[in-house]
Amino acid sequence: MHYAVMPQESLELLAIRPDGIYLDATTGLGGHTGLIAQRLTTGMVIANDRDAQSLEMSRAHTAEWAERIRHHHGPFSQLAQAVAKEGFERLDGVLADLGVSRYQLTSPERGFSFQSDGPLDMRMDQTTGMTAADLVNYTAEKALADLIFQLGEERRARRIVRAIVRARPIRSTLHLADVVERAVPRTGRTHPATRTFMALRMAVNEEQAELDRLLQIGPELLRSGGRMVVLSFMSTDDRKVKEKFKELARDGRATILTKHPLQPSDEEIAQNAASRSAKLRGLQMN
Repeated sequence: MHYAVMPQESLELLAIRPDGIYLDATTGLGGHTGLIAQRLTTGMVIANDRDAQSLEMSRAHTAEWAERIRHHHGPFSQLAQAVAKEGFERLDGVLADLGVSRYQLTSPERGFSFQSDGPLDMRMDQTTGMTAADLVNYTAEKALADLIFQLGEERRARRIVRAIVRARPIRSTLHLADVVERAVPRTGRTHPATRTFMALRMAVNEEQAELDRLLQIGPELLRSGGRMVVLSFMSTDDRKVKEKFKELARDGRATILTKHPLQPSDEEIAQNAASRSAKLRGLQMN
């Protein structure tokens, strides 16, 4: 079952107009896109994702409102081109859900998870770029340790990477998870490879740089009164969103709609545990 995270709160912050033009920068499986499209009459939602497989699922899940949706394949850095291609200069709203979809995490062939064995891929867009296997097997020891320490906030990165280098070539997700677990045995409920996998995923997909591009491009695409709404799941991402929104407010370009980030209700967390760490922020351009 696919759940859109904080759907009611997200749509309230977007303040959907029936004739408005909206961009869902991360359509995923189409949850938020469909909810926006349902509220439109003459308006349109541009549904973007860098994962081609997710886009196809989004098309299927939102087929009922297909005439109000235009799908685009690409990273955040190409959002302005996607909007221009549809003939629009300014938007009424931009929504971005920065979470990794359950579909990606539970598909062994995508290589995001160590729940089952699969190739060490981890690319959101499987048509381009290096894989996690490339990164793990060919990056110099110090550079790989720095990467896992910084992106994964993994304090034991040097010990983990020494074990990885000794075990090269790393062949699969479970092989990597086993190497990490042998280097730093489990102490709590969380698997010791969790932070390493997260860091590799972030590096492979250049997630920090792409988020910077989203936060630069998104506000530029909005008309006066247009709104930007961002759902983040990691403290590093939420911090970037918070700082960018504060910068725009300081410059007099925008008004912050959420003094503190909104968080999911207990009811939503009970229904969808993946929403637990979600933080929602909204901004309106002046």
